[in-house]
Amino acid sequence: MVELVRESRRPVLGPAEARRIALAAQGFGRARPTGAVTLRHLQRVFDTVGVLQIDSVNVLSRSHYLPVFSRIGRYPRELLDRATARAPRRLVEYWAHEASYVPPATHALLRWRMARARTEAWDGMVRVAEASPELLAEVLRVVTDAGPVTSAEVERLLSPATPRLRTGWGWNWTQTKRAVEYLFWSGEISSAGRTSQFERRYDLPERVLPPQVVRLPDPEPGDAFRQLVRIAARAHGVATQQDLRDYFRLRPADATPAIAALVEDGELVPVTVSGWSRPAYLHRDARRPRRLAACALLSPFDSLIWQRDRTEAVFGFRYRLEIYVPGHARVHGYYVLPFLHGDRLAARVDLKADRAPPNGGVLRVRAAWAEPGAQDHLADRLAAELGELAGWLGLAGIAVEPRGDLAPALSRAIN
Repeated sequence: MVELVRESRRPVLGPAEARRIALAAQGFGRARPTGAVTLRHLQRVFDTVGVLQIDSVNVLSRSHYLPVFSRIGRYPRELLDRATARAPRRLVEYWAHEASYVPPATHALLRWRMARARTEAWDGMVRVAEASPELLAEVLRVVTDAGPVTSAEVERLLSPATPRLRTGWGWNWTQTKRAVEYLFWSGEISSAGRTSQFERRYDLPERVLPPQVVRLPDPEPGDAFRQLVRIAARAHGVATQQDLRDYFRLRPADATPAIAALVEDGELVPVTVSGWSRPAYLHRDARRPRRLAACALLSPFDSLIWQRDRTEAVFGFRYRLEIYVPGHARVHGYYVLPFLHGDRLAARVDLKADRAPPNGGVLRVRAAWAEPGAQDHLADRLAAELGELAGWLGLAGIAVEPRGDLAPALSRAIN
């Protein structure tokens, strides 16, 4: 194990510099495309962030569409659908940060996780795998013969039908659903995309992944950990060990030697960031802009902010998703998006795409809050970005409700 640099000998970064490095590493600060957006623009986002987290909440838009919009503005969502659901796929789904889209080459780097399914998959899946190997074999046969298929279609094709378990709170998955999900975790089946109802469509890996990826030998786990930490380090610019581990949910025992190896090779430079409670690592190729003028609304599951402790350290912005908080106890709202203005998270807005009203529907701003020390023209810049978002979602207007200290100024700016 390489001895890491002593704290007193580490280069020191100021908090503003670290913030700009983090934003640049995530693709912010570049000008958005002015002409037609193509798959080449999306590929640049994929290459930059490395992971797009998936989530089923659709009060505004499915979460994986939003990080691309935040970085390049209005783009045809069909481009992302094509990248994930049609060969040759540029993104495939697996358990990366959470359920996520990753490039096929990264999918191969996660085979160690597939090999650990018996010890790391959720308990319900493992119990089915251990108690009902014949069910796994039947599910695999159905997917082989009929794929791509959803888990509901697998259930209909199996005979006899498997009864649904009613065990209390939760998803109440059937045994068949658990078997399908175990096979997905273990890599024996893959996802060929999602339906319009957000169900996975399962198929064999050789019918989903590009042939050159299928043919790759399983990487040695230590090599895979180093590659995953390298992706995380480039996507962070500057990061703590916890940040680097969290990007792909690596255990300390797996990530620590990988980080040490990258330090020894000079790819990661140990640094101290003023105001951070933990030591950090700067990627040697990280951009270090002197100024950064970004403007973006951020999904709660955007890789810039999904690690809430890092968000607070980098931006001084305490952020919690309140979907599961009872309505009367919510502080800022149900589905709140931070607003990036310049190099700061300057506001937060609770948004809903209301497609029910006539004449095209509206983007509802259910609450709008400014952060302390908010910059001039904040309401104007936020209004403009909300207009871009509404247009991209195909909504005809914006309606601001009178909740939050920024709501009056925002309403005036929009009207």
